[in-house]
Amino acid sequence: MVATPIGNLGDLSQRAREVLGRAEIILAEDTRKTGLLLHQLDIAPQSFLSLHEHNEERRVRAVLDHLSQGRELALVSSAGTPLVSDPGFRIVRECRQNGFRVEPIPGPSAPTVALMASGLPPQPCTFLGFMPRKRREQLRLLSPFAQVRTTLIFFERKSRMRSALEAAHECLGIREACLARELTKQHEEFIFFMLGQWDKLPEEYRGEYTVVIGPPQKEDEPTPEHEVQRLLERERLGGEKPKQVVARVMERVSGWSKKSVYDLYIRGAESEEGKGSNI
Repeated sequence: MVATPIGNLGDLSQRAREVLGRAEIILAEDTRKTGLLLHQLDIAPQSFLSLHEHNEERRVRAVLDHLSQGRELALVSSAGTPLVSDPGFRIVRECRQNGFRVEPIPGPSAPTVALMASGLPPQPCTFLGFMPRKRREQLRLLSPFAQVRTTLIFFERKSRMRSALEAAHECLGIREACLARELTKQHEEFIFFMLGQWDKLPEEYRGEYTVVIGPPQKEDEPTPEHEVQRLLERERLGGEKPKQVVARVMERVSGWSKKSVYDLYIRGAESEEGKGSNI
Protein backbone atom coordinates (compact mmCIF):
# COMPACT_ATOMS: atom_id res chain seq x y z
CA MET A 1 0.00 0.00 0.00
CA VAL A 2 1.71 3.15 -1.23
CA ALA A 3 0.88 6.73 -0.27
CA THR A 4 1.16 9.19 -3.16
CA PRO A 5 1.31 13.03 -3.20
CA ILE A 6 -1.90 14.97 -2.54
CA GLY A 7 -0.55 17.92 -4.50
CA ASN A 8 3.17 18.58 -4.23
CA LEU A 9 5.09 15.94 -6.19
CA GLY A 10 8.09 16.47 -3.93
CA ASP A 11 6.25 14.67 -1.14
CA LEU A 12 6.69 11.22 -2.71
CA SER A 13 9.16 9.30 -0.56
CA GLN A 14 12.16 7.54 -2.02
CA ARG A 15 10.83 4.26 -0.68
CA ALA A 16 7.48 4.80 -2.43
CA ARG A 17 9.28 5.61 -5.68
CA GLU A 18 11.27 2.36 -5.50
CA VAL A 19 8.18 0.24 -4.78
CA LEU A 20 6.13 1.77 -7.60
CA GLY A 21 9.05 1.31 -9.98
CA ARG A 22 9.43 -2.41 -9.33
CA ALA A 23 5.79 -3.45 -8.74
CA GLU A 24 4.61 -5.85 -11.43
CA ILE A 25 1.01 -4.68 -11.09
CA ILE A 26 -0.29 -1.40 -9.68
CA LEU A 27 -3.84 -1.46 -8.32
CA ALA A 28 -5.22 2.03 -8.92
CA GLU A 29 -8.54 3.70 -8.16
CA ASP A 30 -8.24 5.68 -11.40
CA THR A 31 -5.65 4.19 -13.76
CA ARG A 32 -5.66 7.28 -15.99
CA LYS A 33 -4.90 9.68 -13.13
CA THR A 34 -2.32 7.38 -11.61
CA GLY A 35 -0.69 6.89 -15.02
CA LEU A 36 -0.37 10.65 -15.43
CA LEU A 37 1.04 11.01 -11.91
CA LEU A 38 3.68 8.34 -12.48
CA HIS A 39 4.60 9.96 -15.80
CA GLN A 40 5.14 13.27 -13.99
CA LEU A 41 7.28 11.45 -11.44
CA ASP A 42 9.28 9.75 -14.22
CA ILE A 43 8.18 6.28 -13.08
CA ALA A 44 7.39 3.69 -15.75
CA PRO A 45 4.69 1.27 -14.45
CA GLN A 46 4.75 -2.32 -15.67
CA SER A 47 1.00 -2.93 -15.55
CA PHE A 48 -2.22 -1.44 -14.11
CA LEU A 49 -5.33 -3.05 -12.66
CA SER A 50 -8.30 -0.85 -11.77
CA LEU A 51 -9.60 -1.05 -8.21
CA HIS A 52 -12.53 1.15 -7.17
CA GLU A 53 -15.60 0.94 -4.93
CA HIS A 54 -17.71 -0.72 -7.62
CA ASN A 55 -15.34 -3.59 -8.47
CA GLU A 56 -13.29 -4.19 -5.31
CA GLU A 57 -15.16 -7.32 -4.30
CA ARG A 58 -14.70 -8.82 -7.76
CA ARG A 59 -10.99 -7.96 -7.76
CA VAL A 60 -10.18 -9.97 -4.64
CA ARG A 61 -9.81 -13.30 -6.46
CA ALA A 62 -7.58 -11.81 -9.18
CA VAL A 63 -5.33 -10.16 -6.60
CA LEU A 64 -4.95 -13.37 -4.60
CA ASP A 65 -4.16 -15.29 -7.81
CA HIS A 66 -1.41 -12.82 -8.76
CA LEU A 67 0.09 -12.97 -5.28
CA SER A 68 -0.01 -16.77 -5.23
CA GLN A 69 2.11 -16.71 -8.40
CA GLY A 70 4.76 -14.68 -6.61
CA ARG A 71 4.01 -11.30 -8.18
CA GLU A 72 4.53 -8.05 -6.29
CA LEU A 73 1.53 -5.70 -6.33
CA ALA A 74 1.25 -2.08 -5.21
CA LEU A 75 -2.04 -0.47 -4.17
CA VAL A 76 -2.53 3.30 -4.53
CA SER A 77 -5.44 5.72 -4.37
CA SER A 78 -5.82 8.71 -6.68
CA ALA A 79 -3.99 10.85 -4.12
CA GLY A 80 -2.82 10.42 -0.54
CA THR A 81 -2.83 7.35 1.68
CA PRO A 82 -4.80 4.29 0.47
CA LEU A 83 -7.81 3.03 2.47
CA VAL A 84 -8.17 6.22 4.57
CA SER A 85 -11.21 7.21 2.49
CA ASP A 86 -10.68 5.08 -0.60
CA PRO A 87 -11.18 1.43 -1.65
CA GLY A 88 -8.80 -1.31 -0.55
CA PHE A 89 -10.07 -2.54 2.81
CA ARG A 90 -11.45 -5.83 1.42
CA ILE A 91 -8.27 -6.49 -0.54
CA VAL A 92 -6.03 -5.94 2.49
CA ARG A 93 -8.27 -8.04 4.75
CA GLU A 94 -8.33 -10.97 2.31
CA CYS A 95 -4.57 -10.79 1.79
CA ARG A 96 -4.00 -10.91 5.55
CA GLN A 97 -6.40 -13.81 6.01
CA ASN A 98 -4.72 -15.76 3.21
CA GLY A 99 -1.25 -15.32 4.65
CA PHE A 100 0.17 -12.77 2.18
CA ARG A 101 2.42 -9.99 3.44
CA VAL A 102 0.89 -6.51 3.43
CA GLU A 103 3.41 -3.68 3.71
CA PRO A 104 2.38 -0.03 4.25
CA ILE A 105 4.49 2.68 2.60
CA PRO A 106 3.46 5.84 4.51
CA GLY A 107 3.24 9.33 3.15
CA PRO A 108 0.86 12.25 2.60
CA SER A 109 -2.66 12.11 4.03
CA ALA A 110 -5.04 15.08 3.67
CA PRO A 111 -6.80 14.59 7.06
CA THR A 112 -3.48 14.55 8.90
CA VAL A 113 -2.07 17.50 6.95
CA ALA A 114 -5.22 19.57 7.58
CA LEU A 115 -5.26 18.71 11.29
CA MET A 116 -1.59 19.50 11.86
CA ALA A 117 -1.91 22.98 10.33
CA SER A 118 -5.38 23.92 11.61
CA GLY A 119 -4.39 24.85 15.15
CA LEU A 120 -7.39 22.90 16.47
CA PRO A 121 -7.00 20.27 19.23
CA PRO A 122 -5.47 17.14 17.64
CA GLN A 123 -6.47 14.65 20.35
CA PRO A 124 -8.89 13.04 20.27
CA CYS A 125 -9.93 13.38 16.65
CA THR A 126 -12.43 11.56 14.45
CA PHE A 127 -12.22 11.22 10.67
CA LEU A 128 -15.62 10.89 8.99
CA GLY A 129 -14.52 10.43 5.37
CA PHE A 130 -16.72 12.05 2.72
CA MET A 131 -19.84 13.76 4.02
CA PRO A 132 -23.09 12.09 2.84
CA ARG A 133 -25.03 13.92 0.13
CA LYS A 134 -28.48 14.04 1.73
CA ARG A 135 -29.20 16.41 4.62
CA ARG A 136 -30.92 13.71 6.65
CA GLU A 137 -27.87 11.44 6.41
CA GLN A 138 -25.55 14.33 7.30
CA LEU A 139 -27.56 15.03 10.45
CA ARG A 140 -27.58 11.32 11.35
CA LEU A 141 -23.79 11.15 10.99
CA LEU A 142 -23.04 14.32 12.96
CA SER A 143 -25.66 14.16 15.74
CA PRO A 144 -23.80 11.60 17.94
CA PHE A 145 -20.90 14.06 18.24
CA ALA A 146 -22.99 16.93 19.63
CA GLN A 147 -21.80 16.27 23.20
CA VAL A 148 -18.47 14.56 22.39
CA ARG A 149 -15.20 16.40 22.89
CA THR A 150 -13.46 15.40 19.69
CA THR A 151 -12.16 17.26 16.68
CA LEU A 152 -14.01 16.19 13.53
CA ILE A 153 -12.43 15.93 10.08
CA PHE A 154 -14.20 15.23 6.82
CA PHE A 155 -14.03 15.78 3.07
CA GLU A 156 -16.65 17.74 1.16
CA ARG A 157 -17.05 18.81 -2.44
CA LYS A 158 -17.15 22.54 -3.09
CA SER A 159 -20.67 22.40 -4.56
CA ARG A 160 -22.09 21.03 -1.27
CA MET A 161 -19.86 22.84 1.20
CA ARG A 162 -22.36 25.40 2.52
CA SER A 163 -25.05 22.76 3.03
CA ALA A 164 -22.67 20.50 4.95
CA LEU A 165 -21.48 23.33 7.19
CA GLU A 166 -25.07 24.35 7.94
CA ALA A 167 -25.84 20.75 8.93
CA ALA A 168 -22.76 20.76 11.19
CA HIS A 169 -23.92 24.00 12.81
CA GLU A 170 -27.38 22.59 13.39
CA CYS A 171 -26.02 19.44 15.05
CA LEU A 172 -22.94 20.73 16.85
CA GLY A 173 -23.71 24.33 17.67
CA ILE A 174 -21.06 27.06 17.58
CA ARG A 175 -17.56 25.63 17.23
CA GLU A 176 -14.19 26.64 15.82
CA ALA A 177 -13.68 25.38 12.29
CA CYS A 178 -11.15 25.43 9.49
CA LEU A 179 -11.44 24.86 5.76
CA ALA A 180 -8.14 23.51 4.46
CA ARG A 181 -8.02 24.20 0.73
CA GLU A 182 -5.67 22.86 -1.98
CA LEU A 183 -3.34 21.24 0.55
CA THR A 184 0.36 21.20 -0.43
CA LYS A 185 -0.48 22.91 -3.73
CA GLN A 186 0.41 26.38 -5.01
CA HIS A 187 -2.85 27.97 -3.78
CA GLU A 188 -2.92 26.28 -0.38
CA GLU A 189 -5.16 28.19 2.02
CA PHE A 190 -6.60 27.84 5.53
CA ILE A 191 -9.90 29.61 6.25
CA PHE A 192 -10.75 30.00 9.95
CA PHE A 193 -14.25 30.74 11.26
CA MET A 194 -16.92 29.71 13.76
CA LEU A 195 -19.81 27.51 12.67
CA GLY A 196 -22.65 29.93 11.97
CA GLN A 197 -20.22 32.73 11.10
CA TRP A 198 -20.99 32.50 7.41
CA ASP A 199 -19.71 35.98 6.51
CA LYS A 200 -16.18 34.68 7.04
CA LEU A 201 -16.57 32.13 4.23
CA PRO A 202 -15.76 32.72 0.56
CA GLU A 203 -18.57 33.58 -1.82
CA GLU A 204 -17.27 30.94 -4.22
CA TYR A 205 -15.53 27.70 -3.29
CA ARG A 206 -12.63 26.64 -5.46
CA GLY A 207 -10.41 23.58 -5.32
CA GLU A 208 -10.48 20.62 -2.96
CA TYR A 209 -11.34 20.97 0.72
CA THR A 210 -10.74 19.17 3.97
CA VAL A 211 -12.96 20.41 6.82
CA VAL A 212 -11.75 20.44 10.43
CA ILE A 213 -14.22 21.25 13.24
CA GLY A 214 -12.98 21.64 16.79
CA PRO A 215 -14.59 20.16 19.93
CA PRO A 216 -16.99 22.08 22.21
CA GLN A 217 -15.19 24.76 24.19
CA LYS A 218 -14.00 23.39 27.54
CA GLU A 219 -15.36 26.34 29.47
CA ASP A 220 -18.84 25.78 28.06
CA GLU A 221 -20.27 23.16 30.41
CA PRO A 222 -23.54 21.86 28.96
CA THR A 223 -26.65 23.36 30.53
CA PRO A 224 -28.49 20.58 32.40
CA GLU A 225 -31.36 19.06 30.43
CA HIS A 226 -33.96 19.91 33.07
CA GLU A 227 -32.95 23.58 32.84
CA VAL A 228 -33.22 23.57 29.05
CA GLN A 229 -36.64 21.92 29.34
CA ARG A 230 -37.75 24.57 31.85
CA LEU A 231 -36.70 27.36 29.48
CA LEU A 232 -38.51 25.69 26.58
CA GLU A 233 -41.72 25.38 28.58
CA ARG A 234 -41.56 29.03 29.60
CA GLU A 235 -40.90 30.27 26.06
CA ARG A 236 -43.61 27.99 24.64
CA LEU A 237 -46.23 29.83 26.72
CA GLY A 238 -45.69 32.86 24.50
CA GLY A 239 -47.39 31.04 21.64
CA GLU A 240 -44.50 31.50 19.20
CA LYS A 241 -43.53 29.01 16.53
CA PRO A 242 -41.09 26.21 17.48
CA LYS A 243 -38.28 27.75 15.47
CA GLN A 244 -38.59 31.04 17.36
CA VAL A 245 -38.82 29.29 20.73
CA VAL A 246 -35.67 27.25 20.03
CA ALA A 247 -33.79 30.35 18.84
CA ARG A 248 -34.62 32.18 22.10
CA VAL A 249 -33.53 29.23 24.24
CA MET A 250 -30.28 28.78 22.28
CA GLU A 251 -29.24 32.27 23.39
CA ARG A 252 -29.47 31.22 27.04
CA VAL A 253 -27.88 27.76 27.09
CA SER A 254 -24.44 26.33 26.38
CA GLY A 255 -23.20 22.98 25.12
CA TRP A 256 -26.38 22.29 23.15
CA SER A 257 -26.85 22.19 19.39
CA LYS A 258 -29.93 23.68 17.77
CA LYS A 259 -31.06 20.22 16.68
CA SER A 260 -30.74 18.85 20.24
CA VAL A 261 -32.82 21.70 21.66
CA TYR A 262 -35.41 21.26 18.92
CA ASP A 263 -35.64 17.51 19.62
CA LEU A 264 -36.17 18.27 23.31
CA TYR A 265 -38.88 20.76 22.36
CA ILE A 266 -40.68 18.13 20.26
CA ARG A 267 -40.50 15.55 23.07
CA GLY A 268 -41.93 18.07 25.50
CA ALA A 269 -44.73 19.05 23.13
CA GLU A 270 -45.64 15.40 22.51
CA SER A 271 -45.65 14.76 26.25
CA GLU A 272 -48.05 17.66 26.81
CA GLU A 273 -50.36 16.39 24.06
CA GLY A 274 -50.33 12.92 25.65
CA LYS A 275 -51.35 14.35 29.01
CA GLY A 276 -54.17 16.29 27.39
CA SER A 277 -55.56 13.21 25.65
CA ASN A 278 -55.81 11.35 28.97
CA ILE A 279 -57.97 13.98 30.62
